[in-house]
Amino acid sequence: MELLDFYTGRSFDAYKYLGAHVEETGTVFRTFAPAAQRVALIAACTGWQELPMERTGDGNFWTCRVAEAAPGTMYKYRIYTTETDFIDHCDPYGFGMELRPNTASIVRRLDGYTFSDGGWMRARTDCKAGPLNIYEVHLGSFKKPGNAPDSWYTYREIAERLVPYVKEQGYNYIEIMPLGEYPSDESWGYQATGFFSPTARYGTLDELKYLVDACHRSGIGVLLDFVPVHFAVDGYALARYDGTALYEYPHADVGSSEWGSCNFMHSRGEVRSFLQSAANYWLEEFHIDGLRMDAISRMIYWQGDPARGVNGAAVEFLRGMNRGLKALHPTAMLCAEDSTAYPGVTEPAEAGGLGFDYKWDMGWMNDTLDYFRTAPEYRSRDYHKLTFSMAYYYGDRFLLPLSHDENVHGKATVLQKMYGDYAGKFPQGRALYLYMYAHPGKKLNFMGGELGQLREWDEKREQDWMLLQYPIHDAFNRMMRDLNRLYLWHPALWAADFDPAGFCWIDCHQEEKCVYALERTGGGERIAAVFNFSDRAQDYALKLPGAASLEVLIDSDWDIYGGRKPRGADRLTPR
Repeated sequence: MELLDFYTGRSFDAYKYLGAHVEETGTVFRTFAPAAQRVALIAACTGWQELPMERTGDGNFWTCRVAEAAPGTMYKYRIYTTETDFIDHCDPYGFGMELRPNTASIVRRLDGYTFSDGGWMRARTDCKAGPLNIYEVHLGSFKKPGNAPDSWYTYREIAERLVPYVKEQGYNYIEIMPLGEYPSDESWGYQATGFFSPTARYGTLDELKYLVDACHRSGIGVLLDFVPVHFAVDGYALARYDGTALYEYPHADVGSSEWGSCNFMHSRGEVRSFLQSAANYWLEEFHIDGLRMDAISRMIYWQGDPARGVNGAAVEFLRGMNRGLKALHPTAMLCAEDSTAYPGVTEPAEAGGLGFDYKWDMGWMNDTLDYFRTAPEYRSRDYHKLTFSMAYYYGDRFLLPLSHDENVHGKATVLQKMYGDYAGKFPQGRALYLYMYAHPGKKLNFMGGELGQLREWDEKREQDWMLLQYPIHDAFNRMMRDLNRLYLWHPALWAADFDPAGFCWIDCHQEEKCVYALERTGGGERIAAVFNFSDRAQDYALKLPGAASLEVLIDSDWDIYGGRKPRGADRLTPR
């Protein structure tokens, strides 16, 4: 790490200097605490007695070497803000932490696991010209070994269950909700205390590397949620780390987020180096294939409010971080969860954009779910909620998300949102997902959606796997599997996702009938999709000039999916 880069916010490798590093003669501990009066290491190997640390470098860093400190040793930094007042902190750059409610950091080696995914890493792409079908997962509630809220499988055990399931279901990527250590289960990892510490809920960093390696060996990519906006307020972590607002804003009007957490002060170079080093850490050390960055609207605008203006320092930080990450990892994906209309989110940083590869299409998600929760007799009024997305679609590279946020906090699950009674929700849900996969843009679905789950997600409970015992849910899951595979196998659905020549409306003016028809082209294929979103059967003539023959690839109303038509009963004649 170069000091000038660290202070000017250009460092991507600060974690290789700061933190606890195991060497031949012991472990070297280093922390950045410029305002501290003095700093001591307390650790299990010292009997939790103070071992003074020395000021080093330019005087803002503190260092000590401990021969007895080995991998697995617990430790903290005792930071004195006056000669007598101190707070014991975990290591901001620590590679391991205790499980809550305990707060010590743990010495871990970074070189203890050997990956066997060289072929995957060499062939990896950002999927812009390929299929990207993401299964979003919370590791602690995908499957559980017991009913207790804190009953969890290890990363290795999760790999045995998750990887073959995702493969069989027809997804080619998973996205894991945040894994940096966090104190509150209910925050799901979005309010972290350990930005370099894989959560101990599921084991050690080597076990997490095994999970990623297992995914890659099965042809499954791994994305990770990353939170560059804010951090947990807990006093043992980053908050007022050296007695001053070292990582956060000093003023509450912009220093506190809507979630009650501390906002990072992105104008400070040391903070920028911390965050982009953390981002690089997950990509470099764990072979993560990309980062989905949370709550980007809260970085673009002060407190996420366009009326308060653009936060220029945070925007410049995003641009610089993304530029640096793409230079280090050209094939890694950078995805923005952003609900704003800020221009250039997916434009290259070198051209003045923010440098993301993809932006979540929150407008498509909101309009589509609003449409499907509306009674069919009112859908003529809302007809163009489903056409509006293509009016702005080519302004950015979009990913269509039906994420965890659409399955919690009283919003109801995706299927539960569908209009109608229990039985009536399933044909609506099948039609929704068919429309989603025909629409341009990469795809993301949250776990449980493929089961037709009706209970809101709860991080303390595993998914309702017993639903597959019921024919209506089992048939729904069969359609989801077939639809996922259809998407992966047919380049017309993804090869020209971001080329206007890859999409056209065949018919988007059947307001009274609530009928839509579109065409996707790419990879030498043409695929037409026709949707009847009314509540009645209707005759409709689809005109496809130049089509010599037609084949039905999938019909959401086939009986094998819980519908009314025998599979294979469709008869099509070119016109």
